[in-house]
Amino acid sequence: MTGGDRAVRRLRVALVEDQREVRESWARLVGSFPDFECVAACATGEEALRVLPERRPDVVLMDIFLPRMSGIECTARLRAVLPETKIVILTASDDDEMVFLALEAGADGYLLKRTEPETLRSALWDVMHGGAPMSSTIARMVVESFRQKGRGAADVVRLSAREEEVLMWLARGFSNKEIADHLNVSTETVRSHLKHIYEKLHVRSRAEAVARYMTARMPRGGS
Repeated sequence: MTGGDRAVRRLRVALVEDQREVRESWARLVGSFPDFECVAACATGEEALRVLPERRPDVVLMDIFLPRMSGIECTARLRAVLPETKIVILTASDDDEMVFLALEAGADGYLLKRTEPETLRSALWDVMHGGAPMSSTIARMVVESFRQKGRGAADVVRLSAREEEVLMWLARGFSNKEIADHLNVSTETVRSHLKHIYEKLHVRSRAEAVARYMTARMPRGGS
């Protein structure tokens, strides 16, 4: 998306948050950004599944701890019906198990509720450009987990030269179209490479693939 596009088309954001005061606060914040609009503010996962397929937001900000259906389950189910919509977890929880469950469910990013407004705004544009925004504490947790658990597996994974190149651009936050332009291939070819990368790395999301890539490139014995 170019700067000109931003001037004529606002980013459509939806919220899924059960606490009314928090939901209304986030809705006001999103609405205060000139290049954003809040198209839905849902109190439950069930409401999100009813409302969001029709509203078709560009990005969903999803809390984890929702009544009945969790934000993780809602993320997985929304991913199936809205495959092009980006889903960013926005929660108070930095529990490592929750982080990885959310990523496995298909979340494109993971931010803590204490994220500053301008950082949130940048993160939402980042995810629309193919990035995987994470609060710094969450990013460190993801990398450390792969360092501890995935070192051996990462060492034996063999990606092709082109797959390595695609993953390098992915780690820099480039979208599929931007990667395709850089490599002079079609976006469908990039999607095919990403599918093979996910299979080889045993990951399900861009965020996991980037974390795995970063970890594999760490020098042995690094702290």
